[in-house]
Order: sequence, then structure tokens, then C-alpha cells
Amino acid sequence: MAITGRFVLLALAGLIPILLFPTGGTIIAWLALLTVVLIADLALAASARTVLLHRSLPENVRLTEGTQAHLTLVNGSRRTLRAQVREAWQPSAGAVNPRQQVLVRAGERVRITVALLPTRRGDLHIAHTTIRSYGPLRMAARQRTMATPGRLRVLPEFRSKRQLPAKLRKLRELDGRAAVQIRGAGTEFDSLRDYVRGDDVRSIDWRATARRRDVVVRTWRPERDRRLVILLDTSRTSAARIEDEPSLDTGIEAALLLAVLAERGGDRVDFLAFDRRVRARVSSASRGNLLGALVQAMAPLRSELIEMDWQQIPGQVRSVSAHRSLLVLLTSLDSGAPEEGLIPMLGQLALRHLVVVASVRDPLLGRLRLERATASDIYRASAAERALLDRETLAALLRRHGVEVVDAEPHELPSQLADLYIRLKVTGRL
Repeated sequence: MAITGRFVLLALAGLIPILLFPTGGTIIAWLALLTVVLIADLALAASARTVLLHRSLPENVRLTEGTQAHLTLVNGSRRTLRAQVREAWQPSAGAVNPRQQVLVRAGERVRITVALLPTRRGDLHIAHTTIRSYGPLRMAARQRTMATPGRLRVLPEFRSKRQLPAKLRKLRELDGRAAVQIRGAGTEFDSLRDYVRGDDVRSIDWRATARRRDVVVRTWRPERDRRLVILLDTSRTSAARIEDEPSLDTGIEAALLLAVLAERGGDRVDFLAFDRRVRARVSSASRGNLLGALVQAMAPLRSELIEMDWQQIPGQVRSVSAHRSLLVLLTSLDSGAPEEGLIPMLGQLALRHLVVVASVRDPLLGRLRLERATASDIYRASAAERALLDRETLAALLRRHGVEVVDAEPHELPSQLADLYIRLKVTGRL
């Protein structure tokens, strides 16, 4: 049972006769009147136990895109249902109107619609709906909370998708026009052309040169069906928020753009989310919709507050690719990262694979290093400078082990990682 503001106002109105006739009889009479009104209003209210609920939810929605959740109420009572319905959505669902008033006649049904604008990626769950059935006077209400389970999966936003057409055009242009200077496992013969200064002499076709009496070189184009393995770090370091977004979400954006670009470029893509165990695994070898499979697998990912087990990564890579591959590791290069396990592991992988480490850099560091107006600003600038130097030192050490490094701000990381893939593809290093 619940009382309403009307009943409270009615009770306060009784102060007037009590003050005018301050006797015990007046108080008892007024209390009796309030009790009768309360019981009568409750008796005339439709029972919430007779209400049947049916929920209807879309399967997926993209982050920051709106959607609607529908709930159908069937009034099985003989009385008219005057009720307030409250949907118990979690705050990140962004429910605009979770509380609604309904009027349902006996035996009829009504459908209410709750507008949702999710603010976080992942699975949104709703478990209960509360119905508060009022009497005709709306003095009191019968209340019941009913189990109405439902799930809505919020997919990654994939903001960098708008960059995909330009990257694909660039890849196709370079794939068809650019000559590769060296012959390697990642190239295949394309055509012959005249020698120009700077060409590798190993690309000279001596037979064609003898026939034409002019120096001719072979051009090579990147092979298709190469292997790309993307490994996303979901350990505690991925929980750091950079520009109000977890670094894990920035890594997801970069992984999506790179994976779709590589798949449409003719390469095989494998994706792993890992910390101490595999959190998600997707492969383009299934011949399905790679983008759809990726966003479904990435949507429920969250940062686990545990350390990364670097020793397991070589085994995980071998489990998806036994051949030379481009391995892209999306992780943190902050000074707190476990360099002792990261560097030996990458050195081991670089002997067999082409390894790229991609990390998101906080733009705040660049701004703080320039502000030196006060003593506090100088201390902060010094700390920012130290942090940036630590990142550069770690990146230089990785490069000495043959590892490519992409260290960029959140809005630049997906694009720069895709550009590096295109350069590696065209130069025949895959």
C-alpha cells in the first residue's frame, strides 16, 4: 500500500476543524473519516495482481542511438486500472520516461513506450516493473513489483566507420598502382615497367631488359589472404579513462576500423580479447558478416581489474595462426604498464610475426606540459613531461626489437593504425 500527496493534504486540512474545536471528539472523528476514505479508495482500486505484462525489446542498438522499449499491460480485473507504471531501467540506459500514467478499462490492454538513449556499451538488463494502482479518489494505491526480465545489447558506436571509405580507396589505389621495391613473402608479380632511379636492382627483369634494350623492372603488388591477428588488452590498464572514455573503448574503435579494412582488402582477420583468459574470439574464416560478429563480441567486453598474463599471449597467437601474421596488440604504454613481461614477449613474437603495438595517449599530457604560469603548473608540466618521456623510451625500446609502435590520441589512433596497415601492405612486409 502507498498513500499519495492528496491524502496528506486531506490530513493536513483536518487541522482546521481541530484548531477551531480542539476536543478529543473532533480528533477521533477526523481520524475515523481519514480511515474510511483510505479503506474505501483502496477497496475500489483495481488489484495489481490481476495485471499481465508482456515486454518487447529490440535485440541491439548502437551506442548513442535512441531506441524504444515496449510494455503491454492487460487488465484482468473487473475494475478500471488507474495506475502509475515504473520501469526499473539502470541509469546508463538513458530512459527518458520510465514512469508513466495509464488508464486501462476492465479486460482491455494498453501498450506503453519507454524511450531509451544508452550512454554505455554492453548488455542492459531490466528485471522488474512496479505498478501502483490508485483508487478513484487517488488517495491511496495498491503497489506490486513484478518480474519482467529483458535484455538490450548496446553495440560499440564505431565512430571511425566514416573513415572507412577513404581508407579503402587509398588501399585499392596503392594496391593497383604502387610498385613494391623488394621481393618478399607478402608480394606477388604485377607488371613490368621502365627502371627509375631509386628502384631496387633486385627487381630488374634481365630477360625483358635484353629484349627491349632498356632497363625494365618487375613491379609487385601485395598478396591477398594474408593473416591479421588483433589482440585487445582487457586487463586493468584498459580501464583508464581518457577524454571521458575508457581506453578499452578507444581500442575497440581502432580494432573495428582495422579489421573491416583488412577484411575488405582481402586478408584473413582474427580478433582476440584477452587478459588472463579469452574474453572474446572472432574470425573472418567463418565467411559470415565480420563487422556484425565483431560488434556482437565486443559489446559486452569490460575492463577486468587484473594484471595481463603476457606469457600466455604467444600460445594464444599460435592457436589462431600458425603462419607468419601481422599481430596488432592494443594495450597501454603508460609508465605503470608491466614492461618486464611485455618487452620479452614482444621480442619473442617479433622473431616469427610482424608485430604492431598500438596505444592511446592522453591529450591532457600535451596540454599540461605547456602550462607553466604558476608553481603548481610547473610541477604538473614536469610530471606530464616525465610521463611522455617514459612512453617515448618504451616505444624506442620496442622499435629496437623490431616492433612497430602507434602511440596516438583517442581520435587519431584508429586512423593512424589503419594508415600503418596500408603502408605495411603496400610495401610487401605482410
